Amino acid sequence: MWSITSEQTNRINEAAKFPPVFTKDSPKLTNKQLAEFRPVNFATWEERYQAMVQSGVVEEDQDAEVENPELILAVK
Repeated sequence: MWSITSEQTNRINEAAKFPPVFTKDSPKLTNKQLAEFRPVNFATWEERYQAMVQSGVVEEDQDAEVENPELILAVK
């Protein structure tokens, strides 16, 4: 488990006093856009792989058996 220093806590508390700044590269999201966010901490590698397939990050190979999902190299 990570622990933070009192200096880090102070910096976080100071930053929290300022309003968010939105830019072209970091725009304010609508409620609809926020609702589309999905967790990225999957319970299993198979869940992660299936999510990557569904989002089009990788192409599913019906014949392939994923022994080590960390090494998925079929990235588009």
